Amino acid sequence: MPIAYLDLPSGISGDMFLGCLLDAGFPLDALRSTIAALKLPAAEYAIDAHAIMKGPLRATLADIQTSEAHAHRHLADIAAIISAADLPDPIKRNAIATFERLARAEAKVHNTTPDKIHFHEVGAMDAIIDIVGACAGIHHLAIEKLFASPLPLSPGWTNSQHGQIPLPAPATLELLAEAHAPTRPGPANNTPGEWVTPTGAALVCQLATFGQPPMTLQRIGTGAGRKNTPWPNIARLWLGAATATSPHAANLVQLETNIDDMNPQLYAAVSDKLFAAGAKDVWFTPIHMKKNRPAVLLAALGSAGDEPTLAQVMLEETTTLGVRVHPIEHRHEAARELITLDTPHGKIRAKIKSLHGRPTAITPEYDDVAALAAHHRLPVKQVLDVAVAAAHQRLQELQTSPAAPTSSDQP
Repeated sequence: MPIAYLDLPSGISGDMFLGCLLDAGFPLDALRSTIAALKLPAAEYAIDAHAIMKGPLRATLADIQTSEAHAHRHLADIAAIISAADLPDPIKRNAIATFERLARAEAKVHNTTPDKIHFHEVGAMDAIIDIVGACAGIHHLAIEKLFASPLPLSPGWTNSQHGQIPLPAPATLELLAEAHAPTRPGPANNTPGEWVTPTGAALVCQLATFGQPPMTLQRIGTGAGRKNTPWPNIARLWLGAATATSPHAANLVQLETNIDDMNPQLYAAVSDKLFAAGAKDVWFTPIHMKKNRPAVLLAALGSAGDEPTLAQVMLEETTTLGVRVHPIEHRHEAARELITLDTPHGKIRAKIKSLHGRPTAITPEYDDVAALAAHHRLPVKQVLDVAVAAAHQRLQELQTSPAAPTSSDQP
């Protein structure tokens, strides 16, 4: 199972997150193509990356330059830009969910509602590039689970659109409180400064689970911060594979509720909202309630840090009056790895399932199959059959030659 760990000795910002991903193998051209898909005015931004030294350490600086004046976009404006882009659904879901987190935090700070929030610094073009780019980098590197270290917070003051505000920034604190994020004093004996920005906090809270996992390291991506400090101002992304094969702490919760009075047409939208809010799975089960009334049990699986967000979606988007939460103490997991299959219709990602180090199944990614079917104007079943045949052939090769590499694009 490909996983990664964000090691944050000097905090995190949107461009530091991007620097880690670029240094870890996310191609700069892929980042540029991702942002081009948003159809933002091309003359108003430039994206580059440079290898620089932070003290004695080499790191990658994600250099995002924009000429756009501060844009006071609403959440709906940003969601519309992202939704209209020709990007894979997981990228769009995570990017929109990240902005929704920011909207909730800003709304609480300014005593208003998320839909009325004008994103100031966060709504500017550089923040959109940071957030969508980071979500695309996680997707491109096929990171199935991201973990993060505690976040370093220090006192101080900073300037904003609203004048001087104390550090940590109020929105940052709200984001970390909602996710129950672990924190620690800032670097170098709590040197005053903003080491965790709202954009960086929103990305970590949306994409990561807090804690250091057991893993086999394969490579490290190092991102540079813009401040020059007496210490190396960097963040590090450790990439590798999960090593635990026995039951282990899952840090997951299952939320569920019984519904007997809602229009069934609304369930698809509820599912979409839950996935956008970070749910790992959503399902519906037919049940019978009091007076033998037909009903639906709505359930979602998610990270413990996403519990408040998922519960809020269920309460706001359905007719239910309450949501039950069950902690998942541990779960058994098969090792997983993402590979690429070559088919007559194009490249299709596929997931290898392995038990005790031996591959037992390969499943093509449906989104890739559907995208190729649409591109070639073919029935989805026809493209899926070809992909399944390619997966079966690759599985036979792996099972007869277990020492052979599973993918040409391994780390």
